[in-house]
Amino acid sequence: MSRGATILAEVTGYGAATDLHHLTQPHPQGDAALISMTRACMEADVPPSQVQYINSHGTGTPLNDVAEGMAIQRWAGPHTTGLMVSSTKGAIGHLLGGAGAVEAAICVIALREGFVPPNSPVSNPDPVCTFDLVREPRHAELDCVLTNSFGFGGANATLVLQSTPSRP
Repeated sequence: MSRGATILAEVTGYGAATDLHHLTQPHPQGDAALISMTRACMEADVPPSQVQYINSHGTGTPLNDVAEGMAIQRWAGPHTTGLMVSSTKGAIGHLLGGAGAVEAAICVIALREGFVPPNSPVSNPDPVCTFDLVREPRHAELDCVLTNSFGFGGANATLVLQSTPSRP
């Protein structure tokens, strides 16, 4: 602020967990994903009911997407059905080590511009998608979003980003 920079959003929480299930496959119930989301929200002091949108890791692979979907269900509990979720990887590709940074930037833009980016076309969503799978661009006033980044070797990380109130 003192240097006159515009604050675009605030990273209010970070969580990480290691999935020891398999080198390249997540635990089927998404245990490490659940832990990383929970830790990020605990650090941000944000309950699942306050998160409006998740930019999921969403690689489009059956094992990863189902495990993440299970983790989202377990994490959000009764708030799952109203939670907007999409993955931007289908539109931009999987940038490997750079994916998390780009997806965090997309979340900042979503917070600032009031929109939710869509998932690439999905004709038959998996039954694990009990959340609001965003399939078309959508206007939404967002205050709190979460982004998941999961990698080989069991590295799981989650960020909570929040819009910043107008400051004088």
